Amino acid sequence: MKIAAYLDQGQPQVGIVSSDLQGILPLDLPIAQRVLGALPIVELLAAGQAMPPTLAPVALGAVQLIAPIPRPRRNIFCVGKNYHAHAREFAGSGFDSSAAAGAIPTVPIYFSKVPESVCGPGDDIRMPGDVSSAIDYEVELAVIIGNGGKGIKAADAMKHVWGYTIINDVTARDWQSRHSQWLLGKSFDTFCPMGPWLVSADEMDGTKTQVRCFVNGEKRQDASTTDLIFDIPTLIETLSAGITLYPGDVIATGTPVGVGIGFKPPKYLKAGDVVRLEIDGIGTLENTVR
Repeated sequence: MKIAAYLDQGQPQVGIVSSDLQGILPLDLPIAQRVLGALPIVELLAAGQAMPPTLAPVALGAVQLIAPIPRPRRNIFCVGKNYHAHAREFAGSGFDSSAAAGAIPTVPIYFSKVPESVCGPGDDIRMPGDVSSAIDYEVELAVIIGNGGKGIKAADAMKHVWGYTIINDVTARDWQSRHSQWLLGKSFDTFCPMGPWLVSADEMDGTKTQVRCFVNGEKRQDASTTDLIFDIPTLIETLSAGITLYPGDVIATGTPVGVGIGFKPPKYLKAGDVVRLEIDGIGTLENTVR
């Protein structure tokens, strides 16, 4: 099942995307829930409640997709340096404040992005040229928590996964380096494109899927989630050991080798660049830098 949030004649809606990706079945929800995107659906299903009734279908091409969870209830949990080749790439970039601990982490490195950084498919990534010009891209598979909990063991962790989406962990590299903690450089407005929709875990296996990033048609990143240093169950076990997870929580699992900072000289994003992310089983997320 694919759940999309979208605007239809300017009004927020939530619906089920058809298997041929040509239409959407709107869900009969009150406006107070529709503005939250797919989040109320994840919460309903996690609580064991039935899906809302559907309304007359509409053509996918006639609506404007927005981020499937336009404003998460709290910060997005993110994992740094979680692909082997990228960990080495970043440790050697000179921008890694955690490099002293070694190129390959021995435990997951967590940081977060504020909810207000989220934007949707087709939205502009706004580059604040008067603040930073070292803006980078990072394609990531994001896990959406279904049933929450605390102290979740790795063996049980996948039972707590509702599904997946795509995230671009856009980063101001100079701010990431200067402030050591990564929250500021990761959380500028529009620095978390998300979409194009949520895909339920019964439709894809996030542990064995390919993630790719293209900038102006040039392939920059292409790797499998089988190359993760810490797999999804380990990430959930680590995070939930001390933090209670709730339905709709978002965990971005890390980015593979090929980010702009890894090139010599770095290939930072510039105004007019088109960034296209692809993850098998989910789809495509595209945004333009302005």
